[in-house]
Amino acid sequence: MDIIKLAKNTILQEAESIKKLADFIDTDFEEIVKIIFESKGRVIVTGIGKSANIAQKIVATFNSTGTPAIFMHAADAIHGDLGIIQADDVIICISKSGNTPEIKVLVPIIKARGNVLIGMVSTIDSFLGKQSDFVLKSTVEKEACPNNLAPTNSTTAQLVIGDALAVCLLEYRGFSSDDFARYHPGGALGKKLYMRVNDLYKNNQKPKVTLDDSIKNVIMEISSKLLGATAVVDDSGKLLGIITDGDIRRMLHKHDSFSHLLAKDIMSVNPKTVDKDELAINAFQMMENNHITQLVVTQKEKYIGMVHLHDILKEGIV
Repeated sequence: MDIIKLAKNTILQEAESIKKLADFIDTDFEEIVKIIFESKGRVIVTGIGKSANIAQKIVATFNSTGTPAIFMHAADAIHGDLGIIQADDVIICISKSGNTPEIKVLVPIIKARGNVLIGMVSTIDSFLGKQSDFVLKSTVEKEACPNNLAPTNSTTAQLVIGDALAVCLLEYRGFSSDDFARYHPGGALGKKLYMRVNDLYKNNQKPKVTLDDSIKNVIMEISSKLLGATAVVDDSGKLLGIITDGDIRRMLHKHDSFSHLLAKDIMSVNPKTVDKDELAINAFQMMENNHITQLVVTQKEKYIGMVHLHDILKEGIV
């Protein structure tokens, strides 16, 4: 058995099946998007077998992009879970054949309740296809399984149609990156969208010296505050420059004695700064682009703290 050839053939078959789905996007699809968007209820997505697994993923995608949705297993629905369905809910029923016994029991009950029924089905002239108010065509010619039995192309097609619905609804409602952040507060993805420098720098000490501080004081400040640098400020707190541990090393290479030197003699003027309200991921990109490990945090030219590369890495944003 040529495993590599078989794996590639599976992928290519599924890709070809997905490509053909574009031909099934019609005015019915457009109307379905509008019905879901305008609905005062939720989207109830149901199915059985592997279609039920796909239904759960579609529900997760809907919920994370602003469309309230609930999964209802078709078998459980006819044994008590029909109470999930409310008057304004829109039902999406997923089935490849559209003729399974559970579907044949469930569909008439949904129709009797008056809910809008959307069938996602491969076989259009099936029971589900004929009974649905609207049809999402997920037709595939065959499965990628050599025996044409295991759900492969068909379930991938269902997944893609669900994604197409979710993306259209997302765009239709003007779902922004800020909205996305509110729905994804946990993990690296959410942090990229909502975590700001202000959330990080406050946990650090605030190293600072004045122009006339001795080099000994500078070294002690850098060493004690553990950020690899110190800001140089005037009496009002205005930022004048920065001294990093790199500046200290360069000074030692250049001078045999530094007892006569002051902070102003070795500081770098115009240090890279970041506003406290800037996104943390943008601060990381500034550090990366400038090959530095810390940024001075400012507010209206006033020095208020320092954020280090490790602060961002620790949060798992990158």
